[in-house]
Amino acid sequence: MTVQPHPPRPLVSAALGRPDRAQLARRLLRSVALGYLLLLLALPVLLIFWRTFEHGLGPVLGALQRPAFQSAFWLTLQITLIAVPINTVFGIVAALAIVRRRFPGRALLNAAIDLPFVLSPVVVGLSLVLVYGKDGWLGGMLEQLGITVIFATPGMVLATLFVSLPFVVREVIPVLREIGTDQEQAAYTLGASPWRTFWRVTLPAIRWGVIYGVILTTARSLGEFGAVAIVSGRISGKTETLTTHVEERYWAFDLVGAYTASIVLALMALVVLLSMTLYQSGRLRRRNTHGYQPAATDETLR
Repeated sequence: MTVQPHPPRPLVSAALGRPDRAQLARRLLRSVALGYLLLLLALPVLLIFWRTFEHGLGPVLGALQRPAFQSAFWLTLQITLIAVPINTVFGIVAALAIVRRRFPGRALLNAAIDLPFVLSPVVVGLSLVLVYGKDGWLGGMLEQLGITVIFATPGMVLATLFVSLPFVVREVIPVLREIGTDQEQAAYTLGASPWRTFWRVTLPAIRWGVIYGVILTTARSLGEFGAVAIVSGRISGKTETLTTHVEERYWAFDLVGAYTASIVLALMALVVLLSMTLYQSGRLRRRNTHGYQPAATDETLR
């Protein structure tokens, strides 16, 4: 009695089955990701837009013309225009100090910069009240000098500065480490001063990291709520930003006013997002076009 060998399994079907399963897995992952983004981001934003304009354009224009909204809008822009340049300068200086210098407390500075990432904004606002409030450590002395910090614009600026502090630093540090010090050393060899080397060599090399950090800082400053809500006092027409204005209008049952302010914040966020997208596409295009950083020359330093 002879045993008949089993016929060989078709290799073609097995080979075809693996790509089919891989393609199915990719489609499943893509569907889960898109569905998650749709439910978490797209659907709520689209619903806000629909609820804002469901009664026409008239109520929206009326909400935009209210003094409380205009005051909140301009105060938000004012705080952002103050906080972003300060944190940009600090971010560049701190990044240079951490990467290019060695000094006692360098590791502590590097760790302290990340505090806004781990502290709740409400805790930040409360700590500012304890320091700069009327009964705080510095509040009494500042009040004698006629300076009001808490429940005024300076306190809101301080809160925004704190929560948006790390972004420029964290975007510039990797760029500084990537470019190294060769070009700067070449500039010093050619006789350039440290100040001229910074403007002619270092800053152009890190400009895209600075731009990206500024975009993130702007977005964080525009959307800050927790810390600002604590230190502002939420005085309508005086110390109310757009984020706190949205909450105030909502609890006052002025849904159109709340939705309108939300739409304005969303449009600002879209502008920031568009700027970030343009930045990324421009950076990739320049990398593909040039592919290298030109070394410092005597003509460059003039």
